[in-house]
Amino acid sequence: MTAITSALQSNANPQQLQAILATEGPVLIIAGPGSGKTFTLVERIVYLITQKGVVPESLFVVTFTDKAARELTTRISNRLADLDIQFNLNEMYLGTFHSICLRLLEDFREFTRLKRSFTLFDQFDQQYFLYQRIKEFRALPDAQLVMGEDQSGRWKQSENLLKWLNKVGEEALDIAALTLAPEPEIRALAACFVKYQELLLEHNSLDFSGIQYEALQLLQRHPEALAQLRERLTYLMVDEYQDTNTIQERILLLLSGERRNLCVVGDDDQGLYRFRGATIRNILEFPGLFAEGQCKQVKLTVNYRSHPDIIRFYNEWMKEQTWEDGARTFRFAKQIVPREDDFPEVPAVLRLSAADSQEEAVNWHAEVLAFLNGLKESGQLSDWNQAAFLFRSVKNERVVSLARFLEAEGVPVFSPRSNMFFEREEVRLMIGALIFLFPQFPQVREWAAGVTLPIWDYYDHQCFKTFADELRKPENKPLLDWARPLAKRHAVLAQNTDYAFSGLFYQLLQFPLFSRFLSEDAVLGLDKGRAARNLGTFSKLLTKFEYLHFVSVLNPQWLEKNIRDLFHQFLRFLVEGGIGEYEDEAEYAPKGCVSFLTIHQSKGLEFPVVVCGSLEAVPRKQHSALDASLEEGGYLSKSAFEPLEHIKNFDFWRLFYTAFSRAQNLLVLAAQERQGKGLGKSPSKYFERMFYELPSWRDADLSALSFDAVKQISLKREYSFTSHITVFENCAEQYRFFKELEFAPIRESPMLFGTLVHQTIEDIHKTVLRGEEHVLNPDAIESWFSANYAMLSKKERVYLAPSSQQAALGHVLRYYERENGNWDRIKEAEVEISLIKDQYILRGNVDLIRGEQGTVEIIDFKSEKKPDMETDRDRLRQYQHQLDVYAHLVEERTGQKVSRMHLYYTGEDAGNPYVSFSKDDRAIGKTIARFDDIVARIERQDYSVASRPAKLCLSCDMRPYCDNKNWKFRE
Repeated sequence: MTAITSALQSNANPQQLQAILATEGPVLIIAGPGSGKTFTLVERIVYLITQKGVVPESLFVVTFTDKAARELTTRISNRLADLDIQFNLNEMYLGTFHSICLRLLEDFREFTRLKRSFTLFDQFDQQYFLYQRIKEFRALPDAQLVMGEDQSGRWKQSENLLKWLNKVGEEALDIAALTLAPEPEIRALAACFVKYQELLLEHNSLDFSGIQYEALQLLQRHPEALAQLRERLTYLMVDEYQDTNTIQERILLLLSGERRNLCVVGDDDQGLYRFRGATIRNILEFPGLFAEGQCKQVKLTVNYRSHPDIIRFYNEWMKEQTWEDGARTFRFAKQIVPREDDFPEVPAVLRLSAADSQEEAVNWHAEVLAFLNGLKESGQLSDWNQAAFLFRSVKNERVVSLARFLEAEGVPVFSPRSNMFFEREEVRLMIGALIFLFPQFPQVREWAAGVTLPIWDYYDHQCFKTFADELRKPENKPLLDWARPLAKRHAVLAQNTDYAFSGLFYQLLQFPLFSRFLSEDAVLGLDKGRAARNLGTFSKLLTKFEYLHFVSVLNPQWLEKNIRDLFHQFLRFLVEGGIGEYEDEAEYAPKGCVSFLTIHQSKGLEFPVVVCGSLEAVPRKQHSALDASLEEGGYLSKSAFEPLEHIKNFDFWRLFYTAFSRAQNLLVLAAQERQGKGLGKSPSKYFERMFYELPSWRDADLSALSFDAVKQISLKREYSFTSHITVFENCAEQYRFFKELEFAPIRESPMLFGTLVHQTIEDIHKTVLRGEEHVLNPDAIESWFSANYAMLSKKERVYLAPSSQQAALGHVLRYYERENGNWDRIKEAEVEISLIKDQYILRGNVDLIRGEQGTVEIIDFKSEKKPDMETDRDRLRQYQHQLDVYAHLVEERTGQKVSRMHLYYTGEDAGNPYVSFSKDDRAIGKTIARFDDIVARIERQDYSVASRPAKLCLSCDMRPYCDNKNWKFRE
């Protein structure tokens, strides 16, 4: 027995060990709440690498969220580092389904419809894209059967359309069959999907659900790509399998091939994402996909999280529901049991309730506050962050009202998804300032006499009035003196400005009314610079608006339309739909705050104290007539599974099971009692019996309980050489704003020339690596160059003069002519590499690795003239340090010696285009130590600078702010 197997047996329980050692063929791991699922996954991966000789690059590991992927990456890298095993993290397929499928599309882009520089939509982008083109869908026969009547409005129609288009993609429906359907609504759905695909192709765009749709098309239509992936990927693992959808199952089965080394992990009792297309049947039917007895099944049922009384309560909750329909069972039978330990012999599931007269909440609020104070007074609670309130929705007025009450009573509340972004002072002031700067706004917004919109009240009273009141204060006179003449100019704008709305935003940051939110002290406060981060988010919204509406400057001809589009459409839809605020992924729950989360948000988390609200809830029907038509007409890829009439009850029970099982030491069911029927009754009949059987918190001895500290998440942050280390070295203050606080730069040069040269040279290299160098000739290169330029300029909205285009093409053709005949030296191109450190992960990208006679050379391309070796000495030294580390990582990854490192200057027309360096092993340690120091400064948020970098300041958006900042320079 090896030391590793021995360690596994001492740390893993028998069920976990069985799951870790079951490596071959299909495996289903049913992991109950708190059963050590992540530990089991990590150890299974370590076992495969250390005992089965599997190279990490052969592993395909899917997580449900980016945060889970980062946690898994951190834990795997730490375990392998402990065992002194080197591996290149970048070559391991580890991430969410969307991120991995996106990587597949990038790796095999030549087999897809996607061209270079495609645009990836988030959900808002997707809906706004549909909204702006809704007339094209309205013109399709019977389209209203899919997206609703025109009277419902364009935004509502676009929302409905988005839902159905995503369903077609996620369910991998057969468009040909839908097109020939006898039902007009099914044919209309097909026509809408075809039209949408045409629009995406025209705009070289991809939406979130389309990532998986395109990946499936790639695997189904291109056997050579599938064969390559099957050869490379020998073991597949998927977490949270209960929340996967049809298309994801198809992708997994295709990739697993004949080996079928597919391990899926999940809990059918925690399936929450049907509304996003997930289907519980994937996990329930998984064993049936294989010959009888072929799929190994392991159940992890020992709970290491919760007090036995909490486990007893949620086991009983699941027994309240009937999970059969006579012929089939819709749940794996299981009984969760507590770990062996000494627990306080007191009730750990309590009731919190109070009654108020109609529409009042005085008693309810007071009771919640009394409970929280009782927790504090028990002497067992050390921080408010040990308590979390879970609700169906945190946008509900009752929930928001409770949060406001607690904050007013001195209990800070962390609720990033409660739609409070547009209520925040800094956001209202910024919107108010923009309205002030355009005095024509009240007239422009009235498209007809007497019309009004509900949002005008928000603009007029919460934004404009708030800003105007501040302007009257003496300390804001400089702002008034700046804004008043500018507003007068905008009112009668006669010629183009050299700025747009985002330019005004950055100008406003120089004044104390806004700059007070941005100081280092404000950002290091309890709320982690919530206001500064919200302003960063607002900058991204403005730049997104300007991009979507082709606004680069304020133009007299279009100004009124731009104002209407910004306030009537873009911001209005965001205010109505709500956007989330900043959440620190590396922090479980912010110190000093009680968390208000949705039950969906809490999935995968645990808290010492959980207060579960929303007990007025009842099961809700989730399917529509169109859902029924698709299912009954046989258009889905599989026959019906869960009976439609039972789905609402099944999902209701799973939702609250997930909520109850988040609690470690104390679970509290909380209800503002109301008599009535349906949603008017609280708690609803579904909770009533169990709720009133619980002891009241007032009858419990809270001091007899002990509360665990909030779990610490160790997430290694990732840093790249170019977009992190170099940015910080050039200006730490610029890093603070554009990387840490995530402000959106507007003067950022798109570097179109360099990107164009780089992309076309990459096309040459990829052609060679595919063994197709016979197709290389100047005409082919020119066609690639033209296609790259067309897509890049369309995306970036920046264009090169014909002479600049010719110059860029000249760079590429010169490279081709110099290297033609030596293509056999090329080994790899565009190689992502990583350095796993104790505290962080450093990532980089090598443009080209070429080699001969047992050694390799690495090359980094620069699309400029060769610099002067003396005057540019410092910059060249910086490049050399970077190449030293790249060379070090390439040697570790390939085992091949790096003999030389080169900078290749494509702009050098007559002389030698190379600047070459020998690899300096002695310098590598110093360079990495310097990177360690930079990362340490970033992580402790030390952004001090010795002086302002004058050259960088000239083109920096933050210059107005920095010009008025009271600097304390680093000594």
